[in-house]
Amino acid sequence: MNSAGISPVPPIARRGVLLVLSSPSGAGKTTLSRALLEGDRGIRLSISVTTRKPRPGEIDGSDYIFVSAAEFENMRANGELLEWATVFGNSYGTPRAPVEAAIARGEDVLFDIDWQGAQQLAEKKAGDLVRVFILPPSGGVLETRLKGRAQDPPEIVAKRMAEASAEISHWAEYDYVIVNADLETSIEGLRAILAAERLKRERLLGLSQFVRDLQSGL
Repeated sequence: MNSAGISPVPPIARRGVLLVLSSPSGAGKTTLSRALLEGDRGIRLSISVTTRKPRPGEIDGSDYIFVSAAEFENMRANGELLEWATVFGNSYGTPRAPVEAAIARGEDVLFDIDWQGAQQLAEKKAGDLVRVFILPPSGGVLETRLKGRAQDPPEIVAKRMAEASAEISHWAEYDYVIVNADLETSIEGLRAILAAERLKRERLLGLSQFVRDLQSGL
């Protein structure tokens, strides 16, 4: 019992949440993802496989699982990927087995993927999926952020800017939209979304038994 003489409520078994963050490159979804992961032990990042070459500082198996084009195609053909997409000439995909195991255990999984991947996940895991689209406050801010990363040559930055409008056009397919003008405000909003989705009745698999036990004790 606590100091008020009330016994603690036992945890109610639930199914995990698949939380998708999408945005045009440079809008801040990676920064928001890291902030959410650092402050919440109940959610982990889905590690994508990709044919892209590692960027400076990226670690195989931690940031991405780097594979050859042939290995990626084998995984796709064998049904080992929940979703996949080709972006700027590189392939990306989500391994199926670890994600399905996590949500069955009641663990939440975070996805940093584009709209193509989100659509495929919606086809396979609609009941588990929560989609959040991150918008930049303006085109000028987006370009400044892309240039400030200093990871891509000017021609790639220009290409990403050209693609931004097409990516943003998919915003209405998402459950929530966050305009990332202020990082702390955006993080607070993202945490609130996750907290609410965790409490949805249909995800609380142990709720029916809890209510029956509650009623029997009245």
